[in-house]
Amino acid sequence: MNIILLGPPGAGKGTQARFLVDGRGMVQLSTGDMLREARSSGTEMGRRVAEVMDKGHLVTDEIVIGLIREKIEAGQVGSGIIFDGFPRTLAQADALEALLAEKGMRLDRAVEMRVDDEVLVDRVSGRSTCANCGEVYHDQTKPVPSDGHCSVCSGTKFNRRADDNAESLRTRLMAYYKQTSPLIGYYYAKGILVAVDGLREIPEVAEEVRRVLDRSETVGA
Repeated sequence: MNIILLGPPGAGKGTQARFLVDGRGMVQLSTGDMLREARSSGTEMGRRVAEVMDKGHLVTDEIVIGLIREKIEAGQVGSGIIFDGFPRTLAQADALEALLAEKGMRLDRAVEMRVDDEVLVDRVSGRSTCANCGEVYHDQTKPVPSDGHCSVCSGTKFNRRADDNAESLRTRLMAYYKQTSPLIGYYYAKGILVAVDGLREIPEVAEEVRRVLDRSETVGA
């Protein structure tokens, strides 16, 4: 089963993706991770990525699709793919659909994580992640353990994004609503959109996502 997790920044897509990787053996294809990996790979595609990024330009849709193609052709699909950070636009969605069709695959579910903007601002402000495993912490709701070690991997280094503040988040939300939110209608029209309540506790959201995917497998959707 191949899925995309939709939702604004801070909705918890990365956290839920990790649950699916650990619990279902799915593969998370993160645009950011693929670009970083390609840049240091020494391949022709990697050199293209490095050249674009070194110039400070945005990586083209063609390059990202090329990276996804490489992963699929290398058999790195596990029990299904979670697309993370791609597609972000309708053009990218069309390109992804064409690639999957070419490979005899399809996108089975688009899971929309619905959240409230103001709650997102509170959630993202004060957020940090473990530099080793990506576990998410929050100054108020889930502080880094008092011993300074990640509760998942025991790592001791934590990163805080410079743009994880109220002003920057509102700018990122505007970009999301302009560019990415049209995908909700796109996948609704294709009959594969399912919404979950992203404001519930993390384990409750994970359980709801699990039920959505289990139902989809049962009916062969």
